[in-house]
Amino acid sequence: MIDNSNAWVDLTESVISCHLCKRLVAWRERVAQEKRRAYKEWTYWGKPVPGFGDPQGRVLVVGLAPGAHGANRTGRMFTGDSSGDFLYGALHQAGFANQPTSIQREDGLQLSDLYISAVCRCVPPGNKPSAAEIGNCLPYLEREIQLMKNLTGIVALGRIAFEGTLRLLRQLGFEIPRQPFVHGKVYKLADLSFGSQLPWMVASYHPSRQNTQTGRLTAEMFAQVWKQVRELLT
Repeated sequence: MIDNSNAWVDLTESVISCHLCKRLVAWRERVAQEKRRAYKEWTYWGKPVPGFGDPQGRVLVVGLAPGAHGANRTGRMFTGDSSGDFLYGALHQAGFANQPTSIQREDGLQLSDLYISAVCRCVPPGNKPSAAEIGNCLPYLEREIQLMKNLTGIVALGRIAFEGTLRLLRQLGFEIPRQPFVHGKVYKLADLSFGSQLPWMVASYHPSRQNTQTGRLTAEMFAQVWKQVRELLT
């Protein structure tokens, strides 16, 4: 679902045109030029990747950053790599996506009641953005949170997304005490900070190939995360 309101359009344009982090600009463009052999015929996106999904949704999913040959290639969050296969398969099973695959921007994928973002919009070398680079990107996430008028809960995929989201909320003035990252845990942020406007948060291991192929994150574990989300929405 696409929201054509000026605020969302302006935000998307701001994200795509960002050049704040010189290291990330150089890396994303280098990856887009060198490419992976399997995608030699692709014209890589090679720019910051905006959020994707239902702006009227109640759930915000926050990931780490675009994959080098996934979203950095296709231009859509979690699209074109194994992480996306794992994520969208689970979202389809949970009723948040109309199909289980995410191959390219024009593949017909639609999300319902859910929007996907990240703490870093450019692919970082080694999947490790610096604290300063995340700091440069957090205002985009802040704006998405402001624009999601129905926001009820956040799902943080991985420790960096979890800590980055809490960092942003603290910057917004909410005194949230330090929290340990625990897969599958529900954090009632309003209770922790006495802020009635805060959403709840669910933490999950990131659906990276490293986590899914080693069994650290199984399909059953991930399905349970989305089952919890559905229960929290009722």
